[in-house]
Amino acid sequence: MHLAVLFARLGPYHVARLRALSKPHDVTAVELSGENINYAWDPVSADGLKHVQVFDTNHRTVPARRLRRGIEMVLARKSPDAIAVPGWWDPGALVAIEWAAQNDTPVVMMSDTTAFDTSQVWWRKALKRRVVALAQTALVAGTRHADYMAHLGMPRERIHHGYDVVDNQHFAEGADAARSRANLLRAEHELPAKFFLSCCRFVEKKNLFRLVEAYAAYADRADSRPWALFLVGDGPQREDLESQVETLGVASHVQFAGFRQYDELPLYYGLASAFVHASTQEQWGLVVNEAMAAGLPVLVSERCGCAPDLVAGGENGFTFDPYDTDELADLFCRVAQGGVDLETMGAESRRIIRDWSPQTFADRLGAAAQQAAQGSTPSLAWADTFLLRSLVQKETPFLS
Repeated sequence: MHLAVLFARLGPYHVARLRALSKPHDVTAVELSGENINYAWDPVSADGLKHVQVFDTNHRTVPARRLRRGIEMVLARKSPDAIAVPGWWDPGALVAIEWAAQNDTPVVMMSDTTAFDTSQVWWRKALKRRVVALAQTALVAGTRHADYMAHLGMPRERIHHGYDVVDNQHFAEGADAARSRANLLRAEHELPAKFFLSCCRFVEKKNLFRLVEAYAAYADRADSRPWALFLVGDGPQREDLESQVETLGVASHVQFAGFRQYDELPLYYGLASAFVHASTQEQWGLVVNEAMAAGLPVLVSERCGCAPDLVAGGENGFTFDPYDTDELADLFCRVAQGGVDLETMGAESRRIIRDWSPQTFADRLGAAAQQAAQGSTPSLAWADTFLLRSLVQKETPFLS
């Protein structure tokens, strides 16, 4: 089976997944954009992959007619037996879904959306259901995502888990290498002996102001020198966060590392003592995968899509209400003051995350594609064509 897999822009996560998928399957990676839309990652090598880049700019800014022509030309030339598309709202995915229906090609819909992440207005849900009905199977991130996909009408037996994975080996080996040179690297990078690590964009949904507030409460309660808080990332809230840290009197304990490239991240995971992710809205939270692969205990907001699948309360970490700073401060105290066995928790993180690897993605997407190919593709009614083309015309995503 020849499978075309569409992504907006290839990053390190996508390449790891696609390389695993390409071992047992004939895969063409269709990269819609030549610009990174959300992250300042360095360009990623797609060596070893069959790879097509459709546009050298952000495809979401391309006029609808040109967008349709570019994607349809690629799909017609590659003539896949099945296609996997990134959700129901991206304009490139919508064009591909229409092409697939017109060419009797089965569709696997990939999604990491939950009910927390999206508008629940009835008519928007009705439109989403109409688009989802044009796919034969789905590959979703985890439990909550399967629930939402089923809510939108996909039969449970056609929903496969394992979409949101990272290259566990990259983070495990990199973290272990950093630990083997811990003293030298701590001195070189001015890292404290003990610290909580957070990696994210500095935007509203990451909930960093409450994270810092909770950390300040913990630092005030600590019965000895508090662990530091190390923030890796950047974004529009950085200046305000730096002001908050000064105002709360914890500037000597909170460090801002700035944005770090993919190859730099394992060092910080390897030298951290525990990981925290405090988002109020998070489709999944791939940084939690990274931290677990590195062997860290994790403190994860219950609003993160990965929480039910990756966090076993009291075994490899804890979940918390992201709006309750006292609860998070208590967890900081518990973890930092000997209330848990950090080494045992870190080992359990690694055990759990073994089941969420690029090979998992490859196995599950392969199974979803095979199942999709065994069914019949729905005919495209005029109303479906009108809906898809209308959504593609929107300047901003309408069904996200």
